This record gives sequence, C-alpha cells and structure tokens, in this order.
Amino acid sequence: MKAALAVSSGDPSGIGPDIALAAWILRKHMQLPAFFLLADSELIASRAVQLGVNVPLEITTPEDAAAIFDEALPIVALKNRQSDQPGIPLPENAAGTIEAIEQAVALTLAGRSRAVVTCPIAKKPLYEAGFKFPGHTEFLAHLAGEHLGYAVTPVMMLAGPLLRAVPVTIHIALNKVPAVLDTVTILTVCRITALALKSQFGIANPRLAIAGLNPHAGEGGSMGMEDEVIVRPAVETLCAEGIDARGPLPADTMFHAAARATYDAAICMYHDQALIPAKTLGFDDSVNVTLGLPFVRTSPDHGTAFDIAGSGRAKPDSLIAALRLADELAANRTLDT
Repeated sequence: MKAALAVSSGDPSGIGPDIALAAWILRKHMQLPAFFLLADSELIASRAVQLGVNVPLEITTPEDAAAIFDEALPIVALKNRQSDQPGIPLPENAAGTIEAIEQAVALTLAGRSRAVVTCPIAKKPLYEAGFKFPGHTEFLAHLAGEHLGYAVTPVMMLAGPLLRAVPVTIHIALNKVPAVLDTVTILTVCRITALALKSQFGIANPRLAIAGLNPHAGEGGSMGMEDEVIVRPAVETLCAEGIDARGPLPADTMFHAAARATYDAAICMYHDQALIPAKTLGFDDSVNVTLGLPFVRTSPDHGTAFDIAGSGRAKPDSLIAALRLADELAANRTLDT
C-alpha cells in the first residue's frame, strides 16, 4: 500500500478544517488518494460538530494512515494545541499552523508520506506570533534548503485542466515589475519549469510559451523596450539550451483554446498576467504547485476565507484537485527534481 499524502491543516480559523473534512466525506465518490491531516484532533472534532457532519477521526501514524483512510479520517496529532474559533484568526494558533507545515515537509522528505498538500494560511496572525517569512512558499523553500544544505528557488505554478501558468514576478506592485524583471530571473523560472514538466508532469519535451511584458509584446520596441532587451534574450538562450521556448508573445492572444494547444506552460511576466487566465479557465479546479522543491507540494488555489469558516459553505473542489494532482506528480516524480 502506497504512503498517504500529508495535509497541513492551515489556519484553523479559516476553512482548512472544513474542506479537509468535506474532502474525506467525498473520498469514495471522488476516488481520492489516501491522506492524513496534521492537526489538533480536538479542533477537527469541534469543527465537525459545528458543520453538522459525522466524520470518525483516528489519531494514527503516517505509516498506518492509508489503511485507516476508508473508515476514518487519519489525524497525525500536533504537539501545539489550537483554539477553534472560526473566522477569528488568533496569533496563539500560529505555533500549530507552523508545526503542521514543518511536519508535513519532514515526513515527506523522510519518505513517510508521498507529498505535501497545504491548506491555506493567513500571514497576519503568523507575523503577530513572530513568523519571519514572507509567506507559505518562502517557508517551504527554507525548509527544503535546510534539508539539502543549499538554497532552493521556488517557482509558483497555477495548474488547471486547461492551463498551466507560471508568473515570473509574483507579489509585487505592477509599477515595480519592469525594474525587477531581468533576463536571469526569466531563465531561472523557465529552466525550473521545464525540468518540473519533465520530472513531475511526465512531459518528455516541454513547450514553453513566454509572454511579453508590454501590450503586443512591445511591438518591436514602440511600446517599451523590455521585451526586446530582457525577454527576447532569455528566449534565445533557452532555445540554444535545447528547451522548446517561444516568445516574447502578445499576452492577449496566448490563452484561447487554439493557442493553448501549442504549449505545455505559459510563462508570464507578472502576477495577474498569469492568474487571471488561470482562474478564469479553472476557478474551482486550479491548483497552486510549487516547483523547484525536493518534494511535491500542492495547495488549493484560494485563501483562508475567514468569512465562511465553520458555516458549511466552503467548497472542497480545489483541495480535491490539489490532492489528485499531488498524487499524480508523486507517481511521476523522478530524481531529476
């Protein structure tokens, strides 16, 4: 029996517990891979009561989780206790939130789980508790670097059934993108993406479509020179390295069906250039995948949704997609990552 997936429960005041419970309820209907939840078992039991769902819980080890999964939701218990107050993020819950992520990574690196699936976290209560990282992805990269002994570069991909999109720059203001964007960064992101498409997605010869920064990809420099002096040299270097890369391409014509059929991933220059088409084409079933790590990590493509936590309105669709994709990538994964 293959190892279960490790699911960190996220901020317990958000919908992480809700969607984990909902996913387990749908496990047979949706034919989900086995997973265990890193969580405070009493909090999960409390949330199940609030939601009015009958979910048997069993505290277990990662090794026994898969055998338990059909009959009960396996819980690998946290040392840090957490308070169940839906919609009210609490700094005192931060220690458990961080512990769940750390344990998910450690167990996966040790081969005791197949992959890491993370439920959403909120930065503010973590910062108030002294968390030093900009966000989830940077913390995962830090944990991976500690394991490997050298720094890793994480790359964010939004993967849906109709589109895989990768932003080169992420959470920065749009007016800062031209100053931050450079050829080296584009090359790094594209190389990591191409490798992951081979070694996790099982695509032998990945095709990258690389968007321009400016409208019409700069139109030969008449609408900005960034595409000619920053993006095009990256594309030329990638092609020289044997990577199937095209660009810079006008972003407004990259995402219709016929265009998408010509590539395996779209490389975009800024956050919304990637996430608007990704979420439009797959709002409920797109998955956040972190490339460049020595383990598979997926996450639902949504936040903590404090406003609906504990209400029964949270949909588990994106978590279900994240579980399925994590299982698929773990099965495909080669040692090239």
